[in-house]
Amino acid sequence: MSSSGDSGPAADFEALVGPHVDHLYRMAYRFTGRREEAEDLVQDLLVKLYPRVEELARVDQLRPWLTRVLYNQFVDQHRKRSRLRLWGSNEDPEDDRGDPFDRMASDNPGPERAVQDRFTQAQIEEALAQLSHEHRAVLALHDMEGYTLVEMTTILEVPTGTLKSRLHRARARIRRLLTEDGTF
Repeated sequence: MSSSGDSGPAADFEALVGPHVDHLYRMAYRFTGRREEAEDLVQDLLVKLYPRVEELARVDQLRPWLTRVLYNQFVDQHRKRSRLRLWGSNEDPEDDRGDPFDRMASDNPGPERAVQDRFTQAQIEEALAQLSHEHRAVLALHDMEGYTLVEMTTILEVPTGTLKSRLHRARARIRRLLTEDGTF
């Protein structure tokens, strides 16, 4: 890939991938539920992709492609970690919960509403953490990020029927978890 000015692999890589980094972080956070793990996941992805800038330039729809690669990397890391330790056994429940994108400035509904919103967000995140990574991924992609089932078929490399089934089961499970704890 050639361009003028500050040309070179770093500039080309930044031009291609830069617009998608926030999206990738948001997806990584939704997959992992932890800020540090999301940052590590995105950083690992960017390091792996940097030498492949010419290949990235040839990808027609880069965002879904990057999301699929990120998801595959998440699954690989999840499998490696599950062989090493049980999920959650060493994690502090008070550890840095909350999506940084959900804490952006708003119309300030007041302190009572803010406390209730934080409580509800924490309950939802806790319920999401209890889902399998497949169910968490379909909810994050479809319900939180707005991907269609067709796009998800490409990203996750799973048939549409399987995605519909996972989405239905994930919604039912999270609804059950949130109902049991009194959140909804």
